[in-house]
Amino acid sequence: MRLFGVVHLILIAGTGALAAALAAICRHRREAAPIIANVLGWALAANEIVWWIFRYSHEGFRFPQNVPLQLCDVAVWIAVAACLTRRPLLVELTFFGGLTAAAMAILTPDLWSPWPSYPAIYFFLSHGGIIIAAVILVYGRVVALRRGAVWRAFAFVIAYAMIVGTFDGVFHTDYMYLCEKPRSGSLLNVMGPWPIYLFSGAALALGLFCVLWWLRPRKP
Repeated sequence: MRLFGVVHLILIAGTGALAAALAAICRHRREAAPIIANVLGWALAANEIVWWIFRYSHEGFRFPQNVPLQLCDVAVWIAVAACLTRRPLLVELTFFGGLTAAAMAILTPDLWSPWPSYPAIYFFLSHGGIIIAAVILVYGRVVALRRGAVWRAFAFVIAYAMIVGTFDGVFHTDYMYLCEKPRSGSLLNVMGPWPIYLFSGAALALGLFCVLWWLRPRKP
């Protein structure tokens, strides 16, 4: 898939349009909001389970190379829990951490196989689903963000990065691209060499969290 080619732009626009449409339905038809959130939560969970069955059936379980430790691997299950429970903390983590990570992944996808193979389709379904979940829960006014949400979400991301970084150091892996930048183009390419880009990335994440907080709905 060519970066920002026709197919890529259609997928980006389609994800945004679907998220906006579902959020509008949730705002204007309050009785539909829990149904939409529940359906999305179960769909995200099913998509994730099918993917890992497919992957392990083809690759086998090869510890530590193919375990679900990327930030979006965790974010998708947080999004599932947020959709099904609507707990404020889970919604905050989905909105700030999940939305920014998934959006960056979709904008600069690091695909394992070319479009339209199943792994590539899964990639956009999973990351797009996180984005849609975050948008409908917050902009659909299903759950209101609380004060301090930015710092709670940022603390979670940093803590998780430290755990994954320890795993990377022990097992010589590169989850979350903490040891090496992705081969495909990404914003990390303009953030300096290792380890400078880790601090630049953290600063960018905090900045994006603050922008999302400023853009939040002001009324529940």
